[in-house]
Amino acid sequence: MLLLLNGPPGVGKSTVAARYVDEHPLALNLDIDLLRAQLGRWQDDPTSAGRLARELAVAAARTHLRSGHDVVVPQFLARVEFIDRLAALADEVGVDFVEVILLDSKENTRRRFQERDDTSKAVDPLELSTMHDRLLALVPTRPHALTVHTGTVAETYARLLAVL
Repeated sequence: MLLLLNGPPGVGKSTVAARYVDEHPLALNLDIDLLRAQLGRWQDDPTSAGRLARELAVAAARTHLRSGHDVVVPQFLARVEFIDRLAALADEVGVDFVEVILLDSKENTRRRFQERDDTSKAVDPLELSTMHDRLLALVPTRPHALTVHTGTVAETYARLLAVL
């Protein structure tokens, strides 16, 4: 299975992905932001670095899926191009593509984002609000996406498992 965990920053995508791979031996937590951070001086050209990180992610996912293991991609995606690319990859290798959108209120998302200790993914509050709005605008265009409303980590993970 190729599992996309989409959602705004701070909603818990990375935490839920880590929990999933912890409970599913050899599943891969393929965090594109972490891949991008491995590219030398990526901040000098974040757009190119982002494209390259997505290319690396697709190649890694293809290899891992072909080996018979799940891949989880925790990533904020408000445009459909990369979502569709992941779906095409799943089809290419003959696995299920599951698109999950983790949602919480804008206020809760902002609070959780401010409380997190990972400052490497800094986003200003106005941009965070805009990202949340862009994702909400995407939801009605994704009829096969499964929406999971977040709570505690345990609640969110249980809700994820219930829809899979």
